[in-house]
Amino acid sequence: MKVYADTSVFGGVFDEEFARDSRQFFEDVLTGKFSLVTSALVEEEIESAPEFVKAHFMRFASKSELAEINQEALELRDAYLSAGIVTPKSTDDATHVALATVSQCEIIVSWNFKHIVHFQKIPKYNAINVLHGYRPINIYSPLEVISYDES
Repeated sequence: MKVYADTSVFGGVFDEEFARDSRQFFEDVLTGKFSLVTSALVEEEIESAPEFVKAHFMRFASKSELAEINQEALELRDAYLSAGIVTPKSTDDATHVALATVSQCEIIVSWNFKHIVHFQKIPKYNAINVLHGYRPINIYSPLEVISYDES
């Protein structure tokens, strides 16, 4: 299953609130539950992150598919912006969703509850996806997709 992880998931490994679930997500990647997709945008955003976040990203960079920012993704992103799903201030968030969609990921995971993982925005992203000939994408936090101990 192809899963796009945005920058917040890489940083979440080192955030007390999100660490346990973010680490489990990456464990699931290592065990083959997910095929990780990241992007040139994640790479760009990681550049300004602390060294330990960069190191964690680099650990997975060679194990992931890299979604390039191309015209197709930019046009879909612009459709999200034109539809008012997010404002131009949140262009990068719309770009993450567009990159995941264009890369044919089944899921995008994010800790961004304001602009990506939000019950009012998810159906709007998917409506635009369908209008533009893409399939809907599942949008979750890592908490909702990770493996749990069955005990």
